[in-house]
Amino acid sequence: MTTLIDRALLDDLTAEAGQAPRRRKNRNFHPGDAYPAHRLLVAMEPESYVAPHRHLDPDKDETLIVVRGCLGVVIFRAENAVDRSIVLQASGEAIGIDIPHGVFHTVVALAAGTVFFEAKAGPYVPIAAAERAPWAPAEGTPEAVNYQAELRALFA
Repeated sequence: MTTLIDRALLDDLTAEAGQAPRRRKNRNFHPGDAYPAHRLLVAMEPESYVAPHRHLDPDKDETLIVVRGCLGVVIFRAENAVDRSIVLQASGEAIGIDIPHGVFHTVVALAAGTVFFEAKAGPYVPIAAAERAPWAPAEGTPEAVNYQAELRALFA
């Protein structure tokens, strides 16, 4: 099925993210979790916390391209040592990033209504314990609020 990616789709996805408890929403273009190529739009609001993680599978490099708004990407070197903090902006100089497997990273929406395109190999497999950053608090915990504020401060 052909799907047009237009402003209406972005608006609808952004509205859904604004109502979602996690303050983000995916619009998948792949037909299911088992599909070998995952392509999706992610609408993300500034309150959304994505715990730092990595993908250990050598086929799980991840590409992100901002299509609306502004996204902060944090790349980690080692145990909570920030290697780089990068601003991706749809109207900016840097609009996307390709993150190799094995690299700890996270993203922070820096503007309301941020939407990015994500591509990586399937099938979908939930993040394993070895892929979670051991220093980062889990989503939904009180510690996550403070940690997210620290991440956001990297872009102030």
